[in-house]
Amino acid sequence: MITLYNAARCPYAARARIVLAEKGIEFEVVEIDLSDRPAWLYEKNPAGRVPVLEEDGWVLPESVVIMEFLEERYPEPPLLPADPADRAAVRLLVFRDHDFTDPYYAFRRGEDGAREELDTALGRLEALLGERPYLGGMEYGLADIAYVPWLLRARDMLGVELDGFPSLADWLARLEQRPAIASEAGIVAAL
Repeated sequence: MITLYNAARCPYAARARIVLAEKGIEFEVVEIDLSDRPAWLYEKNPAGRVPVLEEDGWVLPESVVIMEFLEERYPEPPLLPADPADRAAVRLLVFRDHDFTDPYYAFRRGEDGAREELDTALGRLEALLGERPYLGGMEYGLADIAYVPWLLRARDMLGVELDGFPSLADWLARLEQRPAIASEAGIVAAL
């Protein structure tokens, strides 16, 4: 049985939860209080962060690595495109997630000019989604999963309006029709 060391409020852990749900993988959750991390968590991930995936004593930290591992270990349904160039483009988008998450966290901390930086980052996503239905191309997949936890939190917890970003708002509405994303939206609403 897979165990996910998790924190409901953590968007990185949300990535792992969503992929596990999309793949239909049964798992148990060990909830971690991020304001009082247990010492044993550092044995599983020296950085002390979640998510951490564990199966039969084998431990894997870091959300992007967990997403890739689950995609390779459980290839159905596929969350990466079949074409190698398209897969590389998705991986690049995920690799550059900080282009969005850095402005998100700056805005959350209330830093000067952060709203403008966040709007610029939202505009980049809007431009991508103006060209295609999903961040990674024509099909839903890991790129969408990599970004959606922050978009849900920005909208529902930080009050970021998406009215000026119609393609992004439509994308988020489409994603929320998926049970895994609807579940995550419910978690965010409860925070």
